[in-house]
Amino acid sequence: MRIAIATDAWHPQVNGVVRVNVQLADALTAAGHEVLVLSHEGLRTFALPTYAEIRLAWRPGPTIAARLDAFAPDALHIATEGPIGLAARAHARKRGWPFTTHVHTRFPEYVQLRTGLPLAIGYRLMRWFHGRAARVIAPTPSMAEDLIRYGVPNVHVLSHGVDCTRFAPAETPAERLSPLVPQDWPRPIYLFVGRVAIEKNIDAFLALDLPGTKVVAGVGPELERLRAAYPQARFLGILAPEALASVYRASDVFVFPSRTDTFGLVLLEAMACGTPVAAYPVPGPIDVVGTSPAAALDEDLQAACANALQIPRPLARAHAAQFSWETTARQFVELLAPIEAPRRAEGAALAG
Repeated sequence: MRIAIATDAWHPQVNGVVRVNVQLADALTAAGHEVLVLSHEGLRTFALPTYAEIRLAWRPGPTIAARLDAFAPDALHIATEGPIGLAARAHARKRGWPFTTHVHTRFPEYVQLRTGLPLAIGYRLMRWFHGRAARVIAPTPSMAEDLIRYGVPNVHVLSHGVDCTRFAPAETPAERLSPLVPQDWPRPIYLFVGRVAIEKNIDAFLALDLPGTKVVAGVGPELERLRAAYPQARFLGILAPEALASVYRASDVFVFPSRTDTFGLVLLEAMACGTPVAAYPVPGPIDVVGTSPAAALDEDLQAACANALQIPRPLARAHAAQFSWETTARQFVELLAPIEAPRRAEGAALAG
């Protein structure tokens, strides 16, 4: 099957949505599908206001249209609501192609945190963008319920997977050591991984009175403020996947203070490495962990951290091993909306 995926979240950005898109595309390719990723690569870009690390395509419409027509996809999936997603959506409607969309983040909540824009307006935009999709994919049941409550139609749930080969536990004590986590750092090691941004609620983690060392891996607009406010914390910046896996393994607890994430791929990555999770009992962590004893969920995040320290590492790994990208890719293909051959041929003829 020839599958086109339009996304504003792609390399060189480093975040959870990019990792989901990359791993899904890889799993689809491994299953024998031909995948075209439509991203900002090779296009003129501009910095996302308030978040300079994210670059968005400037007027990508003609290029995206030409690439889609030349590829003549059997199915089109739009993964993000940015300029690339808008361009792909506009071209699909022009050609009369059905398409599917994905909701990876709580976009209205993020915008409200950053600008004060009422949630109702954000969800009105979500209804407009996703309302024409044949199917809308949400990563968790709670996210699907929220979308349906705000009037988004045709919502289906598709969980993410995790690469349990790359993110694997240490087999010996020596393998838990990481050059990025020096042995002289006081234990326990409490780790956060993700965008260093207001919606991640990182202050709630760094302000805790915990023994040991707090570690943050990631970059974002809040980085310098947090460095100044919490000089005892360790900030590692962006890490390559192999380095990230080593830091997960070297840590004693993965702390997830966000109250607005839809899924939290980092939860699964940490648990796949055998590192128990401490988080609030809110949508996202609840969807990923459920009632599993592999994580400690508590409105008292400090208590959650203390409880997570008591969780056996094999228990965390066993929970993560239930999630696979192969299964996700197979279910994803079943949710796609096939484009009829005459419609594909029309675009290909115009491209030729």
